[in-house]
Amino acid sequence: MRSHGEDRVFLITGASSGIGAATARLAVGAGFRLVLAARSLDSLDTLARELGGPKRAVAVRCDVTEWQDQQRMVQIALESFGRLDVAFANAGFGAQRGFLKDSPEHWRAMVLTNVYGAALTLRATIPALTESRGHLLLTSSVAGRRVIAGSLYSCTKYAVSAMGEAVRQELHGSGVRVTLIEPGMTDTPFFDSRPADALEAEDIARAVIYAVSQPPHVDVNEVLIRPTAQQG
Repeated sequence: MRSHGEDRVFLITGASSGIGAATARLAVGAGFRLVLAARSLDSLDTLARELGGPKRAVAVRCDVTEWQDQQRMVQIALESFGRLDVAFANAGFGAQRGFLKDSPEHWRAMVLTNVYGAALTLRATIPALTESRGHLLLTSSVAGRRVIAGSLYSCTKYAVSAMGEAVRQELHGSGVRVTLIEPGMTDTPFFDSRPADALEAEDIARAVIYAVSQPPHVDVNEVLIRPTAQQG
């Protein structure tokens, strides 16, 4: 019997670690072929080999803030596997809380990656997803639903949450489903040390696979996931 995702193609940005890598491992287990994208190829190549090599997983170097990189990423997906069924705009990083913290250069890179980069991933993948009547996912955050004092990161995730709803409305009637994934405190490279009582990246990955595994008439628009111990 064929598994649910067999022959379908799943693209993930920010795939080299954390939620992206955990999602890749679960997706290949569900039968998907994978296009793994990140800025550095070293860990991506290792992950692609772990997940079955070129016939199952292709690594693509992609800086999501560069439109040419995003176009090339989708082109490689189509050349390698002939289609694109799921795109997960997952690349992003954070900053210290406080509007007098971190550098303006760090802020600029974060805003470009978290917001502009996600928008470019949408722009690059929508034509292929429309053809396959596929699924688009974006990583927002609990911080995109609840303002965090002094957090420009929180502001970027508010933008991603708005972007998810804006693209859902635009794609209505196309057959493309759209899901916002909104993790709470999660043990990923976002943090220098493991937060107490945090979720694991695999917890978020299971939510992603849940959303993409629904029948075509079911569109899971938002999945907000907190650790049981997290109040806010």
